[in-house]
Amino acid sequence: MCPGRGAGAVSRAPAIVRLLERQPYVPVWRAMQRFTDARDAQTTDELWVVEHEPVFTLGQAGKPEHVLAPGDIPVVQVDRGGQVTYHGPGQLVVYPLLDLVRLGIGVRDYVCRIEQAIIDTLGDWNIEAVRRDGAPGVYVNEAKIAALGIRVRRGRTFHGLAFNLAMDLEPFRRINPCGYADLQVVSLADLGGPSSPAAVTPALLGHLAAQFGLALDSGPAPPLPGTE
Repeated sequence: MCPGRGAGAVSRAPAIVRLLERQPYVPVWRAMQRFTDARDAQTTDELWVVEHEPVFTLGQAGKPEHVLAPGDIPVVQVDRGGQVTYHGPGQLVVYPLLDLVRLGIGVRDYVCRIEQAIIDTLGDWNIEAVRRDGAPGVYVNEAKIAALGIRVRRGRTFHGLAFNLAMDLEPFRRINPCGYADLQVVSLADLGGPSSPAAVTPALLGHLAAQFGLALDSGPAPPLPGTE
């Protein structure tokens, strides 16, 4: 069980924010893997912020039957937890690349803190959001507004969260989102919130920093395979 609200960490560890803008999924995924494999105990944590080209991703335990009719949208089998989800324009994706051992945070607490950061971000626009037992993510009025899919390797995290801001939700009807038939999804703009990543990104990053005790600094976008 997660607490109702996360108090956040007190100390401030440095972390670099990298804004990738709009990118295809696979090069960013491969870059995350490469970063995680190469890092050591002294590597500074990072938060990658990106908007993806349309793609369905299927987690390690994902069942192909949950991909109903992908059509022209590619399906990529990936190494995160969870089932199938959709990424596309108008969705804010954040990949926390954190050393949980150094931060003193367990995996369950890590998930709780990400969810709480999203809940607190929605609260900035007076939108009440909740968790759902057994179904990681964040929900408003029974509709999912943010999905989580994580991987932890040697105590270091990659993959992360996808927050629907202002997007075409039709592709979600081509799948059973997160493995649930008829799961409703919603975007922030549909709830009267802002549609611009420029408005939401600083708020979400601020709440993530508070939850994990991070002092954020900006850095250049990471090199992506095929673009160096």
